Amino acid sequence: MRRVKRLDEGVRLRVEDQDDLWVIAQICRPGSSVGMLSHRRDSTTGTKEDGRAKSAERKPMWIVLRTQETAFQSFTDNLRVHGIIEEAKIDIGSHHTHVVSPGDEVEISREGGLAKPDLDLINEAISSGTKAKAGLIVVESDEVLVFEVTSRGIRDVSNFSMRGGGKRVSDSASVRKAFFENVANEVRMVFRDEMPLVICGPGMAREQFEANLRELGCKNTISNAATSIGGRSAANEVLTEGAADAVLGEHVLVREIRAIEEALRRVSVNGAVTYGMSPISEAASQGAVESLIIDASLLRGEDETSREKWESICSEIKSSRGAIIQASTDHDAGQQLLGMGGAIALLRWKLDH
Repeated sequence: MRRVKRLDEGVRLRVEDQDDLWVIAQICRPGSSVGMLSHRRDSTTGTKEDGRAKSAERKPMWIVLRTQETAFQSFTDNLRVHGIIEEAKIDIGSHHTHVVSPGDEVEISREGGLAKPDLDLINEAISSGTKAKAGLIVVESDEVLVFEVTSRGIRDVSNFSMRGGGKRVSDSASVRKAFFENVANEVRMVFRDEMPLVICGPGMAREQFEANLRELGCKNTISNAATSIGGRSAANEVLTEGAADAVLGEHVLVREIRAIEEALRRVSVNGAVTYGMSPISEAASQGAVESLIIDASLLRGEDETSREKWESICSEIKSSRGAIIQASTDHDAGQQLLGMGGAIALLRWKLDH
């Protein structure tokens, strides 16, 4: 994401990838104004009052909407923002839908200015925008799972499974070799040469798979990591335990997942951690919160009282030099966070309850 310019009560942003759409979907809540270049048919071309000739040309124009609702599914290429036209050459007061995609420029504002959590989320997206995504490949002897690691989650790309088809045991090695070669070809087509790759799995099949990739001319930076388990759990293990740090480093998603996992570990040993609005608020008032991991939607909920309370808690935490991590729930750790009520705090010291 790139900031094009600051506005009196908002900001103009350039959307660069799918992760940016998630950020904008969080910010474009009901009541915000969203402007972008869009298209609309001129109502004066209709054959009856307020009608429109379907053959009329759709004219490009800058349209500002008062947002009513948004529709967004993670890892897709567009965000739909529906609302009432506030500013345009025609049809003020009519309904319209912006379809926001990578490459678009969008102005987002709100009366009184954007909320502090929104500005924080934008700044984080801008600062992390240059960090590369990564391919994550879980390899077992008869199955290969392919994921893409983004700033906001783990996207399923492909799932390849080898079926023996009645082959004799003496043929198993050749069957597996052909299977890995075919999958390696598919992976080469999915991930560009500049995207780092993490290959992981519980056995040695991952070594063979890396060799197959290299034989096909793969130039990607590759980290090869052993895991104690296969399947999607192997992907979570790699992200949590740091086996792929050489490739992923301080990736936004890795930081998020590790914070959640550390909080859950502390819960299991009755350590310096707390969850729930009231206990977190109490800890914040004492300056005890080191990091708050919170589902981003809690800071933008329709319940104004709850939203304002969370905003106040976050402000108090930041004033005592604590960190706020606005988390996505598009990964397994994010779902665990939801199971804890959507917010959990790592503390500087253990509090007596």
